[in-house]
Amino acid sequence: MLPHAASMTSEPIHVSLVAIPEAVMSTLSGIFDVMNAFAMIPASGNTRFHAPPFRVEIVGLRPGSLQLASRVPVMVQRSVAALDATDIIIVPSILLEPGGWKKGCHPELVNWLRAMHRRGAILCSACSGIFLLAETGLFDGMDATVHYGYASAFAAAFPAVPIHPERVLVISGKHEDLVTSGASMTWHDLVLYLIGRYAGATEAQAVARFFALQWHQDGLAPYIVFEGRNDHGDLAVQAAQEWIAGNFPVANPLEEMIRRTGLSERTFKRRFTSATGLSPLAYVQRLRIEDAKRRLERTEASVDEISWQIGYEESAFFRRLFKRVTGLAPGAYRRRFKIPDYAQPGLSTRPR
Repeated sequence: MLPHAASMTSEPIHVSLVAIPEAVMSTLSGIFDVMNAFAMIPASGNTRFHAPPFRVEIVGLRPGSLQLASRVPVMVQRSVAALDATDIIIVPSILLEPGGWKKGCHPELVNWLRAMHRRGAILCSACSGIFLLAETGLFDGMDATVHYGYASAFAAAFPAVPIHPERVLVISGKHEDLVTSGASMTWHDLVLYLIGRYAGATEAQAVARFFALQWHQDGLAPYIVFEGRNDHGDLAVQAAQEWIAGNFPVANPLEEMIRRTGLSERTFKRRFTSATGLSPLAYVQRLRIEDAKRRLERTEASVDEISWQIGYEESAFFRRLFKRVTGLAPGAYRRRFKIPDYAQPGLSTRPR
C-alpha cells in the first residue's frame, strides 16, 4: 500500500497514465504535465521534497505513436505488458461514440488493471475514464462519479456502480484505492488530491498556484443543465411537458397541466413522476431555475426582477430554491458564469 505524505520516502511514486484510442488529448496531456511539473516549479521555503515525488509514464497496449480521439497522436512510452507493478493508474477522459461505450474492446487492459489493483495500485479515472475502469468489476457497489453528460449512458452500461455526477471527486474502496473525478476539468481536483495525499498539502497548493488550477469546491450542480426526460412513452405526460416548457412562468402551472391532460390530479401526479423521475412541482421548479440561470448569465436584471419573470412573487423563496438546486446563491452564480467584460464582443476594444 502506498505511503501517505507523512511517511513519504525519496523513491518517486510511479504513475501509469493510460492511453487508448478513445482518450481525449487535453486531459491526458494536462495530467501528464502537472504531475511531472515539480522540476519546473520555482523553489520556495515551503518546498519539502527536492526530488520529484512522481514519475509519470504514458502506457498502453504497445509503445509508439497512438492516435487519440482528438485525432492527435501521442507517444506511448511503455507497454502495460512490460509493467509488473505500478502505484497509481489514471484513465483520462474518453470520448463516447454516438452508440455509446463498447464493452470488451480492451480485454488486455482490463485484465492488467485487475492485476495491478491486486498488487496494490490505486485506480483513478478522470471524467469519463470510469467507463474503462468499470469493466474490471472492481467498482460494482462502490460510489463513483462521471461526467454528467454521460451519466445516463454509464448507468445503462454499468447499473451495479452507483454514480453521483454532481460530485467533483469520489474516493471509494476499503483502502481509498478507487478514485473518480467528475466532469471535464475536474481532473484538476484529481491531480491536486493525489499530490496532496502523497506529497503534502503545501506541494498541492504550490502546484495549484503555479498552474492556476482550481478546486471545484461548490460541486458540479451549478454546471448541470436540466433536461427533462421525454423518452418514457407516456403521451399525456409528454404533452404536458411540451406545454410547460414554454409556459412555466404562469400562475398555478400544475393546475393547468392537469386540466389539459384531462386526468385526475392523483393519476396525473403519479404518471408524471413515474415517467420523468420528478414530481410535477419539482419539474416546474427545475425549468424555472434553468431559465433563471440563463438570465443571470446574460442579462443585468436584478435577482428580484428575475424571480418575478420566472414566476415567483417572493424573491426570498426563489433565492432559497436556487441555492438548493444549484448549490450557489443567485449572486454567486452570476459572478461565476457571467461572461466577463473583456471577453464580450466590442467591450474589450473600447477605450478606457
